[in-house]
Amino acid sequence: NLGNFRVTTTVQEGGYQLRGEGTFSVLEGLIFKWQGITSSRGRVTDEGPAPSSYAFNYSDGGKNSERLRITFGNGAVQQVSIIPKRRIPGLFPVRREQLVGVIDPMSGAFLTARSPNPNGDLSVCNQMLPVFDGRSRFDLVLKPKKRVMVQNRSRSSYSGPAAVCRVKFVPISGYRPDDAGIQHMKQSNEIEVWLMPVRGTDMYVPYRIVLPTPVGYGTAVITSIKVSGARRASVD
Repeated sequence: NLGNFRVTTTVQEGGYQLRGEGTFSVLEGLIFKWQGITSSRGRVTDEGPAPSSYAFNYSDGGKNSERLRITFGNGAVQQVSIIPKRRIPGLFPVRREQLVGVIDPMSGAFLTARSPNPNGDLSVCNQMLPVFDGRSRFDLVLKPKKRVMVQNRSRSSYSGPAAVCRVKFVPISGYRPDDAGIQHMKQSNEIEVWLMPVRGTDMYVPYRIVLPTPVGYGTAVITSIKVSGARRASVD
């Protein structure tokens, strides 16, 4: 177990709030340890989420920490604040026109896939997500792959249909052209996200994410989901 992350989603009266917090460590923190909090706010529209703010704070348990905040308005990024501000040479510059119509990573992951069909509707995979995370601008292009049935013995874990989507990572700006990780992701055709329906809503959220790496596959899986009311969900 490399870490745990909890995400709470609240959708109410046309607005939404997302909050995630968690930890990640290698060898119980002896080699690497990370802990952070991320959040997003905005409006839910017929075209999808319209974020108003996004924040990401993290610390590695040592000297390195960072606070990032993005504000949105009029359908575009209005301001980016990163403290401390570090200069990274050799990046493809992010142009202002590339920040129109974008969404933050949290909104993109949890609020873009919608369908009234709760049976693993593959149509939720037909989408392109224009994402800006405060530094990098990239597109995630989803295409349908297959429908599967998830089976878990734990009562708190999800069992039921899921739509499996192929994901193509398309970097646009804010990265180094010689970044091996970016190039590996760009060339890969093996990125997957499994989207599961959230009971009592028309939302589909990630159940499983599969990322190929140079040394194998990295996988994140939801271990439990709780829904209260008609529009509130929490996933681990």
